[in-house]
Order: sequence, then C-alpha cells, then structure tokens
Amino acid sequence: MGHLGHLKAEYRELADRLNTGSVGFPEPESETARHGWQEILEILYTPEEAALAAKLPVMPSSLRSIAARLGIGEKELKPQLDRMADKGIVMDLVHPKTGKTKYLLSPPVVGFFEFSMMRAQDSIPKKRMAEALDAYTHGDPAFANEVFGGETVIGKAMVHESALSDEDLPDVLDWERATSVIEEAQNFAVSYCYCRHKAEHLGKRCDAPMDVCLSVNAGASFVVHREFGREIERSEAMDILVQSRESGLVQIADNVQQKPTYICNCCGCCCGQLQAINEFDLPAVNPSGFVAASDTDTCNGCSRCARACPVGAIEMRPSPVVGSRKNDLRPSIDSDRCIGCGVCVQACSTRRAMTMKRRPVQPTVPRTGIERILRMSIERGKLPDLLFDQGAGRGSRFLNQALHGLTALGPIERAIASEQVKSRFVRFALRNVSDPTG
Repeated sequence: MGHLGHLKAEYRELADRLNTGSVGFPEPESETARHGWQEILEILYTPEEAALAAKLPVMPSSLRSIAARLGIGEKELKPQLDRMADKGIVMDLVHPKTGKTKYLLSPPVVGFFEFSMMRAQDSIPKKRMAEALDAYTHGDPAFANEVFGGETVIGKAMVHESALSDEDLPDVLDWERATSVIEEAQNFAVSYCYCRHKAEHLGKRCDAPMDVCLSVNAGASFVVHREFGREIERSEAMDILVQSRESGLVQIADNVQQKPTYICNCCGCCCGQLQAINEFDLPAVNPSGFVAASDTDTCNGCSRCARACPVGAIEMRPSPVVGSRKNDLRPSIDSDRCIGCGVCVQACSTRRAMTMKRRPVQPTVPRTGIERILRMSIERGKLPDLLFDQGAGRGSRFLNQALHGLTALGPIERAIASEQVKSRFVRFALRNVSDPTG
C-alpha cells in the first residue's frame, strides 16, 4: 500500500470533491482503514485523473458545460472522460430518446466500488483492490455510517414473491415485485457480483452464483456500453431471479419506485449492505413491506429459518409449548431487524411454518432517484453542495428538477432543507410549496 500520511494534493482534492456527493468517501481514523482508503484512490486514479475528477460535477452535465467550466476544449476533454469511464470512475449516461450524453463523477456506491470488481479481468489489480476495499469498509465504521447512517439508504429489499400467500399477491404493488421490475424495464445486463468477486480474491467467497448482478434501464445501458457486463434478454433476467431465489439469495434493488437501475442478488456473508447490518448494526437496507412470522404449532424446530436469515433476525428459543416433539425450540423473530426478504420461508422444512405478513407501518420508498438523492443529501447535511454543484443557479435544469422533487418531502424535511441552503430564492421556493399530504 501507499505511504500513509503522504497523500498527494490531487488525491486530497478528489476526496474532498467526492465528499460533496450524497454518498461521500470519508477519511477513516483507524490506520488500517486509512491505508485502504488511500490505496483505493491511488489504484483507480492517476494523479492527472484525480486532478480532473476533483473538478467534475457530481450530477449529470453535458460535455460542453464541463469543458466551459474547466477551460478545456471539448475535443481534448472527451478522450480523457472516455478513458475514465472505461474504468468506472466517471459515468457517461446516454439519454434513451435524445441520444445526448451527460457525464458525472462516479460516487463510491453505487459506483466505482462496484465497477472495479464487475469484470473478471482488466487494468485494475483485483486482489490489491479487494484488499483495499476490505480494509476500508471493515476496518472502521466511517464509511458504513456515511452510506447507511441516515434514514434513507441506497437499496431496498424485495420480498420473494414465492414466499407470499395467494391472498397477499394481488395487493403487492408493481415496484415491490422483482418480476415487475424486469417486465417493465427496457434493457438488461448481467455482471459479476462485486461483493462475491471481492470475497473470492480475499479467499472468503461462498458458493452462491457469481453472474447474477442485474442492471436495468439506464444502469444496463452504461454497463453494456462500458463492458462491465453483458447485455441479456428479458427471459434470461427472469431466469436469474429464479436461480437466485432458489439459491437463498436476497434481492435488493434501487431504493426507488420508478425506473430502478439494478437488482442485486445478495448473500449475508459477502454482501456489503447486509454485512453493514450484521457488523455495524446499521439499518443498511430499506425493508420490504413484509415481515416474517412463524406458526408455533406447525413448526418442527428444525432451525433452517434461523440459519438462512441473512441478517440474524431469527433466533431459536425454547418454546412454552410442551408436547411429544423431539425438539421444542421455536423461532423468535426480531421484526425491527427483519428486512422482509422471504428467504426464511423458502428454507422452512415444512413449507408452512414460516410466512410473510404485511408490516403494520409501511417503509418509505422514494418515488424517483432525484427524490432519493435529495432525501439522502438533506439527512447528511449536503443539500447545498447538491443544489449548487458547479455553481448551478436559477436557470439550472437540475436545480429545477430538484426543487420539484422537494414537493414530495414533508414539511419538516423542507424546513431542514431551507435551513441548510442559505439562499433567499430556495427559501422562497420551499415556503411556497404546498404540503402534498394536506
């Protein structure tokens, strides 16, 4: 690893820039984690790329606007951005209707962490990168708190539809169903699972399938264009969902209702989101609208549900029921910890003792990606950085979208937003937004 304490100025400026995003890249306190933090920067970015990246927007912007801001010609800038996009440290997003391309600085997640391990081989040294990522994410809670410490998180659990009763299925909303996400998506890609690929290079990989990381819609377009995965048909995407469910994997998607970009198929041993729950006790995944329940009379005490649960929400305890059964242990479910994935239902040896029930209080799921980013930025005190990134003002298209997105927030959240942004214009806009629930 690099020499601790001798971080070049270009990398320091880049880290500061990354920290203006809704998910930052905080410098940890522990020496081991800081080694990993510095190593990640030095592996992914040359000093020249770091200097350029430190000036790039964290929200999509045109080549023309970026070139004008940097004082660089478009013909000179585009090849640099293309090389960085090939490594996943910049994202170039092509509008599906207009064909226009916009660029942005990739965040750590979902971003350059995943892209660095989504190919079997490329210019990135995989083992060295895996070791750096592991040291950074597990050696200190700084990054976990940054990503998962707010009320709004990046991913949401999707209940296994096969775990639901026939009575519940008609009431499940389309955005709650992984199959509906696939049915409604326009394009699809599959990649290596970042988490299990990283674990493989650390000698810790489980036997769950590797080629199951699904990208859809805009996510699939970028993944295919930059060869982080291969394009697949809708039918293969559906097959991957089935295969993953049969393997006891949790399906975690973009925490939005409209136009999600990915569905991960996750295991509790390798997945970074699930590990954050198990290691740091953080609510890293927005739960589904369901929660596990058990039938004591039907249960035979086999403990398969407890072993299958990816977040340790089920504990086998002595049952008060006394009878002739050989084993009197029964599952006790921590409903606050349960993410509502339904893996336990599939694991149940009786196929009847474990069920999924609607939660009394449904989790909040942002409608769009803009709303999710706004919520995360407000909760993490980063709204001013987001709204006025690269000097965006009243004429900014993104600023207009963001202000429109604020109408989805409650009055308390809008008040917090107003306090964060010391702009008379924004305070005026927020005061004049009516409460959508009133």
